[in-house]
Amino acid sequence: MNKKPQKLAALETRLRRLAQSLSHTGFVSEGSVFARKKKTSGSRYQWTWKDSNQKTVSLTLSVEQFAWLKKAIARSRSVEHTLKKMRQISHRVLLQYVPGPWRRTPLPTKILRTI
Repeated sequence: MNKKPQKLAALETRLRRLAQSLSHTGFVSEGSVFARKKKTSGSRYQWTWKDSNQKTVSLTLSVEQFAWLKKAIARSRSVEHTLKKMRQISHRVLLQYVPGPWRRTPLPTKILRTI
C-alpha cells in the first residue's frame, strides 16, 4: 500500500479547493476603470488597458458598463491571486515530494519562500 504523507494530502486538498473556487468565477477582464468627477470635462467613465504592443488603450463607458466592468476586473484580480497560491503549492510539492537531483546542501528556506 502506497500511503501519501499527511502534509502532501493536505496540500492536494488545498489545491483542489482553490481550483474549485476558480470554477465559480464568472466574467473577467483586464485593465482598470475610473470615474471622473462630474465637474471635469471629458467622458465621465473610462476603461483603460494595454494592447498586445503595450500601448494604453482607452474607451468611454456607460454607467452600466462601468459597474459591470468594475466587478469583472475585481474577479480577474481574484483569479490571479488564486493562481499565485496554486503556483506556490505546486512549487512546494515539486521541491519537497518529487525526487530531484542530489544536493550537497539543501535549498535555503529564503529561496523556497520566494517560489
